[in-house]
Amino acid sequence: MVATIYDVARAAGVSPSTVSRSLSVPDLVNAETRLRVQQIAAELGYRPNRAARGLITGRTGNIGLIVTDLSNPFFPEVVKGVQGRARESDYSVLLADTGEDPTVEVGLIRALCKQVDGIVLCSSRMSETDLRGVTGDTLTVLLNRRVSKVPAVTIDNADGIRQAVAHLQALGHHRVGYVAGPRTSWSNRERLRGLRAATTPAGLDLVEVGAVAPTFAGGVAAADLVLSAGVTAVIAYNDLIALGLLNRFRAKNVSVPGDISVIGVDDIMFSEMVSPSLTTLAQPKEQLGRVGVDLLLQLLQDADPSGAARRTVTSQLVIRSSTGTAPPAR
Repeated sequence: MVATIYDVARAAGVSPSTVSRSLSVPDLVNAETRLRVQQIAAELGYRPNRAARGLITGRTGNIGLIVTDLSNPFFPEVVKGVQGRARESDYSVLLADTGEDPTVEVGLIRALCKQVDGIVLCSSRMSETDLRGVTGDTLTVLLNRRVSKVPAVTIDNADGIRQAVAHLQALGHHRVGYVAGPRTSWSNRERLRGLRAATTPAGLDLVEVGAVAPTFAGGVAAADLVLSAGVTAVIAYNDLIALGLLNRFRAKNVSVPGDISVIGVDDIMFSEMVSPSLTTLAQPKEQLGRVGVDLLLQLLQDADPSGAARRTVTSQLVIRSSTGTAPPAR
């Protein structure tokens, strides 16, 4: 038989309202009483009714999570991190996919804001103006994006790019290409900025090949442009583009890494399944999601009036078979 609030109250020697406050708004209850109630509730397996708790706290017990493209293997691991951390705090997650469309993002935020206590917005493609316009509707934490006065968790792209450039320099490369992702992507801008800052001191020439869709097909489309640029190594915006490059290079009998080295970003599961396996910047995707929820829950308890709450996670270069010594100059 499922335990009720009355069973907990009877066992703890308190009123049902005290049980409710101990579990929903614990700061209003004496510490000794609160701990006794919580311990007995755990022993009896009692879980408060979410709707009833919402009437007391004004909270829904839901978190909204909006991502740009669930077909991109980067995002499922972020979702896993968000859901895992939310579950630990007894929150449910409402998930939505924008299909890389910033106008859809705006509509989803406005639709979700009345159903959730806060929103985790991952890799938003919206302009800063649009972001500021909608983030005031509900507490929002950005992942993989930074806008002033909006709480955010970002990946240290600059440090990751420095690792990649140092690796290529050590292999003797002097001319490096970059295949960019969406122009509206904050991560793309940060990676390009990091490349420009790292290649000059290292004595490397940087060739910006162009921007493509962040997909396998985008990489295939960019491969011929990379080859015509005369580079001996190329860094792709993400692993999907890098995998597309590998596919097209193989079709043209271009040896990797004999003729050209390839580096991706993200370390998705397919990166070590291909041949040659892909050297890539491993992004802590699940950790990114968990830290985002941590920040959101913290702000729900203790709002930051300046909106300046920031967290940063780091990336790490994973060296595999797609990078090698620079070929002799032609």
